[in-house]
Amino acid sequence: MSRRIARWVSIACLALAGQAAGTERVDPAGLAALVDDAVARYDLPGVAVGVVVDGEVVLRHARGELRAGQGEPIDADTLFKIASNSKAMTAAVLARQVDAGLLRWDDPVVRHLPGFRMADDWVTREMQVRDLLIHNSGLGPGAGDLMLWPSPNRFTRAQVIEGLRHLQPRWSFRSRYAYDNSLYIVAGEVAAAVAGVPFDALVRREVFAPLGMTRCQAGSWQRDAVGNVAQPHARIDGRHVVVRADEATIPDEPMMAAGGLRCSLDDMLRWAQVWLEPDASQGSAPWLSRTQRDAMWTAHMPMPLTARMREWDRSHFSAYGYGWRLTDVDGTAKVSHTGTLKGMYSALTLLPERGVGIVVLINGDADEARTVLMQALVKQFTASNGVHDVSHYASLLASERAVQGDPTPLLRGRSSAPTPRRLAHVLGRWRDPWFGDVTICRQGEATVFASERSPKLHGDVVAVGERLQVRWREADVDVDAWLLPSRRHGDAPTLHMAKVDPDADFSYDFEDLAFVHAGDCR
Repeated sequence: MSRRIARWVSIACLALAGQAAGTERVDPAGLAALVDDAVARYDLPGVAVGVVVDGEVVLRHARGELRAGQGEPIDADTLFKIASNSKAMTAAVLARQVDAGLLRWDDPVVRHLPGFRMADDWVTREMQVRDLLIHNSGLGPGAGDLMLWPSPNRFTRAQVIEGLRHLQPRWSFRSRYAYDNSLYIVAGEVAAAVAGVPFDALVRREVFAPLGMTRCQAGSWQRDAVGNVAQPHARIDGRHVVVRADEATIPDEPMMAAGGLRCSLDDMLRWAQVWLEPDASQGSAPWLSRTQRDAMWTAHMPMPLTARMREWDRSHFSAYGYGWRLTDVDGTAKVSHTGTLKGMYSALTLLPERGVGIVVLINGDADEARTVLMQALVKQFTASNGVHDVSHYASLLASERAVQGDPTPLLRGRSSAPTPRRLAHVLGRWRDPWFGDVTICRQGEATVFASERSPKLHGDVVAVGERLQVRWREADVDVDAWLLPSRRHGDAPTLHMAKVDPDADFSYDFEDLAFVHAGDCR
């Protein structure tokens, strides 16, 4: 491992000595066995895993099918949704524009997008390009995500950006970390405005083409013309079922810059190699300057350091760079990100001081599987002793669950048809300034909640105890919601919502909705 690489890594507090992994220490068969163990333990529909050490790909291991039961195998060229691993690519596009002198990290966003607004005028004026990337806006976790998921929906990128001015902050600007996606969409539009071309064309030009990431896709494209596309799965009634399946034409969804890119295992391994070899050039000059590489991997925003990170990895700090999470594991630098969409999980971990990159792509609901598998793989390069296999980490997670208890019985209590008295305060047409219109109306024997712009948010209103709950009809919308009607003296009736499971995915940001009654059912 070159000493120049260790000098180049500029993450705050990560100037920690580490021995190079060395390809002679790598056991590809042992790494593949870890993948096989995870597939068996978690019954994954499909997975593609790769490892880079000192610039060489030492493992490409794929298992499973594009669609469970259809017989089309996953391989190193299979396209997966990489979800939030898209964020580092968006940040890299901006970094290349900074290199080219087209913008500065401290440029006000309104310099490039004059129509951009946040709820607070001062925040609007002060929001810099860099702030779009580091989750410090003051908005709550996942604020505005209901404009992005569940997909597909009818929101446009312009509507998402317009909606930001109606999202109320939970904290002061730049006061703390809270993960968001919507501002990455703004970041992509800033880059597009600077370049004068749409973001999908820009990311192809600035990232995919120069780096040889030939299978990656952005924007709208044809599923069958590209071919070899993994489909997302959920486990329903004990079997793998394709959910949110791709249509023949993949749409240019608003979430592209935040989590809408797709790449293959070989593409992601190439992406890892580029970051692990800072002195390599693409053509006549480095793809990204040392200065901007340093900026991408600088700790710009502190993140919580969890008990698990301390106990499993002996980590000392956690922070967010530009599109990357930064921490330390067993005394060496770790740069990583994960990506999560319904039925699609990705993870990329880089150990720059060891020259190691690890990619995990899964086409199923696999939160625990991803955690356990990536942890076991990383430990093969950082741990000096002990057992660090899939079973070990699965057991640790099982112990955590035993302490926390199982909330499932509380989430779907016995339901009944709501009485007319209970429904009186919720029936009608309702409008939220960023989410748009919904109706809660009688349809035959049922009372149905339906969203105009997000058609998958379509479900039955039932009574659970003294409360009203919406139970979504789509199998892949898995977080039900409470309806919380209220009346303010002299004003129109209002309606709020909340996740039935408060610990569910924060992208179901029902708590940010504030509906006002807009009329009666038609």
